[in-house]
Amino acid sequence: MAKRNSGEPLREEEKRRINKNSLKQLTGIFKFMLPYKSLFIFGLIALVLSSVTLMAFPRLSGELLDIASGKPKYFSTINQAALALLAILFVQGIFSFIRVYTFSIVTERGMADVRKSIYRKIIWMPLTFFDNRRVGELMSRMVSDIETLQGAFSFTLAELMRQVITLITGTVIIFYLAPTLTGFMLLTFPVIVLSALIFGKFIRKLSKKTQDKLAEANVIVEESFQSVSVVKSFTNELFEIKRYTKTINEVVSIALHSARYRSLFVSFIIFVVFGGIVAVGWYGAKLVQTGEITTGELFSFILYTSFIGFSIAGLGDIYSQLQRSIGASERVLDILGEKDEEESTVSAPIKLQGKISFEDVSFSYPTRADFTVLKGLNFNIAPGEKIALVGQSGSGKSTIINLLMRFYSIHTGAIKVDDKNIYDFNLTAYRHNIGIVPQEVILFGGTILENIAYGKPDATVDEIREAAGKANALEFIERFPEKFETVVGERGVKLSGGQRQRIAIARAILKNPSILILDEATSSLDAHSEVLVQQALETLMEGRTSIIIAHRLSTIKKVDRIFVIKEGMLAETGSHAELTQLNNGIYSNLLKLQLQ
Repeated sequence: MAKRNSGEPLREEEKRRINKNSLKQLTGIFKFMLPYKSLFIFGLIALVLSSVTLMAFPRLSGELLDIASGKPKYFSTINQAALALLAILFVQGIFSFIRVYTFSIVTERGMADVRKSIYRKIIWMPLTFFDNRRVGELMSRMVSDIETLQGAFSFTLAELMRQVITLITGTVIIFYLAPTLTGFMLLTFPVIVLSALIFGKFIRKLSKKTQDKLAEANVIVEESFQSVSVVKSFTNELFEIKRYTKTINEVVSIALHSARYRSLFVSFIIFVVFGGIVAVGWYGAKLVQTGEITTGELFSFILYTSFIGFSIAGLGDIYSQLQRSIGASERVLDILGEKDEEESTVSAPIKLQGKISFEDVSFSYPTRADFTVLKGLNFNIAPGEKIALVGQSGSGKSTIINLLMRFYSIHTGAIKVDDKNIYDFNLTAYRHNIGIVPQEVILFGGTILENIAYGKPDATVDEIREAAGKANALEFIERFPEKFETVVGERGVKLSGGQRQRIAIARAILKNPSILILDEATSSLDAHSEVLVQQALETLMEGRTSIIIAHRLSTIKKVDRIFVIKEGMLAETGSHAELTQLNNGIYSNLLKLQLQ
């Protein structure tokens, strides 16, 4: 079974080194915050005031002990000090509320703008963009990456600033309170920092191994669930279970190996940290004993060092979150920087006659540039003419349609409609003139009315009903209790193949295109449904240039001309009667094979 790149899922947690260039990527998202900069600045001011106000708390807490021991500095009674502490907490609470609420407003609105921008960008991208990316990857950009950025702007950046303010302010205060004790405390830092760096790097490598192996397991789950019919038809349930179990066991083995070192690291850090606390407490007690500092100052010092310790510990997680945010911002900005199709939802409408000509057209798909699908293809179609494209799979029939729809750009030659190069038309206005009824009809998860109206969103109910009638769809729609308000479900799974086809035809009728494309529209239907769909198609084709892709040759006997495509070139052309007269012709041989 084919195996996808197991590293792909890890992109959700991909981290980037933090440097000048990577931070520049993150600030690229700030342009979405500019409309709300006043609120953002207000929130920053509240954040600074909140952090600075809170830094008075440890000193006043120590003041309580100094008052109790008869050495007051700022207040004469314990009640005054306690009220001051409550006032600080109250003021700090107000500033914190303002900070959190304003940051939330800015982030929610800014990220909503990012979501709308990236969706608008993706929906306007050409098919070549989707050929090189999985839908799951694009969904990840829309969901996971933007959630990561949302967390960065609403929490991570605010926390980074708060922790830095706490760290700097706290360090200055403890140097002022007890410079000797501060110097002694700082001697314990190098041991903790160095051990954290060495152990942390090693544990991260082991964690990445676990993630890689877990990604492999997730790929197995995705493949087996997506291809569950294949798994069951080959009775390979046990094979898939064994494959998944083997990978999960490897995940457990690597995770436990990592856990052993992580446990050792945690134990070591606890010993070093609390050993440092004991050492600082011991030295601080000696300073109190000699009268160099008061008991309240020692208590304040311990509280300040706790604040500083929490800030240093928090910075590690914030750093990791910033790395993820930078990775997410790069991926989002990459998509926003892609070249899209001509984005023009508002354009002057045009009405084409439907004359089509391919002039020496050659083409290869970007994903397989070494294989030429069309090779100097030439043909002309008159306005209102009904044409059928016939040929073996891979001969280039669908490619002709893709190029006519401007899903891809041709390499050489020219495609003209009404004697004008199709690339000279406004893209939106041009595609408004083309309707398509595909082999596999995709219906959206709404009502029948909404799905038909997709061909013309501003259509009236009467217009929709008329289109449904012409498509032979009224007879089954009226049988549903809710009629046109019947919910068809995701991909139209509640409707039969023939019913879905007729809704697609009604959608095309409502669009009223000049050029109609029918891609194997009746290939998978039963005899009764095929008759109804064929009648609807004949109604739809009246007065329009129609191009029919067909494998079942019995369905195209009434077309004006048949183009037989072989290896990207026009091999035969003529009516059904003319082509059947050709001795040893490609069309006549195909017809004989089907009749047999």
